[in-house]
Amino acid sequence: HYDLSLPALFPLSSFVHLQSSLKPLKMPKRWFPIESNPTVMNAYAEKLGLNTSAFSFCDVLSTDDWAFDMVPKPVVGVVMLYPIKPASEEFNRTQAEKIDSEGQTVSPNVYYMKQTIGNACGTVGILHAIGNAKSTIDIQPDSYLDKLLATTSSMTPEQIASYLEADDELEGAHEEAVEGGQTEATVDVNTHFVCFSQVDNQLYELDGRKKFPINHGATTAETLLPDACAVIRGFMDRDPGELKFTIIALCKTDPDA
Repeated sequence: HYDLSLPALFPLSSFVHLQSSLKPLKMPKRWFPIESNPTVMNAYAEKLGLNTSAFSFCDVLSTDDWAFDMVPKPVVGVVMLYPIKPASEEFNRTQAEKIDSEGQTVSPNVYYMKQTIGNACGTVGILHAIGNAKSTIDIQPDSYLDKLLATTSSMTPEQIASYLEADDELEGAHEEAVEGGQTEATVDVNTHFVCFSQVDNQLYELDGRKKFPINHGATTAETLLPDACAVIRGFMDRDPGELKFTIIALCKTDPDA
């Protein structure tokens, strides 16, 4: 209640103008996370257009050699889930500083995007794995994946992130994948997906939270899995005793599975 008989410090027209000029704050998008589960990831990828009868996701049970023989070949991508801890964040910071100082070589053929949607790292990891293996795997013509990769292949990592933020179809498919999980979904998680891909005979760590892809050195299509697991062991060594690590390979589908 204002007493209009008293002198006002500001004319009422100023309040009207101020109110009309205020715009609602745009809050960052935040999804529920998808489960690190090959069944969930395969259903999701198939809905997006991956022919999972040819290539699909499967568990990697260990970073030791005996586990590699259980994974069908070829392996065209490796997705890891790991817990975010102060030690891992500090390592990421010093790693970025070293690369900023010393530089690295990144192939222009690497398909890489930034992650700007909260808890979308599972989707980003899946898209990194598929996008960097598109010449080997089977993607259904005119599917979501087919159109996405055609549209975004020449975009910058930031442009792809903006494209995905505005993409309601992907958000809907992600929500359906969340519902297919076995655990109760919550937005408050401290785990993160990253992908390892072989591009032009180099092993790349693709993490949408980082400033750029990380080149981990030489690899081949045949040695992608053990080479990726060698890097993953470094993550585990920085967090001894932690059990929240999972490794999933995008590989040739086992017809007998």
